[in-house]
Amino acid sequence: MPPVPAAHRAQEPSVWQKLKMGAMMGGGVGLTIGFIFGSYSILRNGSGPRGLLATLSQYMLSSAATFSFFLAIGSVIRNDALLPPHMEAARLQLLPPLVRPKAEGAMLIRARWDAERTRKTAA
Repeated sequence: MPPVPAAHRAQEPSVWQKLKMGAMMGGGVGLTIGFIFGSYSILRNGSGPRGLLATLSQYMLSSAATFSFFLAIGSVIRNDALLPPHMEAARLQLLPPLVRPKAEGAMLIRARWDAERTRKTAA
């Protein structure tokens, strides 16, 4: 299959677009969670002096603001890489794994100990 020309590839979203997308997703999740917990709290403890709608909306909006703030920051941090995703995937496939067998790790530790021992005796 021939490679896709650069003009036809999908462009990666900018940091601002990632921030907005994370904030919108967090807002949706926060509104839902706020509705669930606010409804439960109102059913359990009553709506209080402010009334049903004001209490529920306060739960929903505070939860939405919190979730959207943290998801916006998290989506930017999570996607803020030096390499594009396809290059990062290639790098992970081509480099040797960081997890080594137990025997190989023990050999490396013994070699380091031997090197330290010879360095200390030479000094």
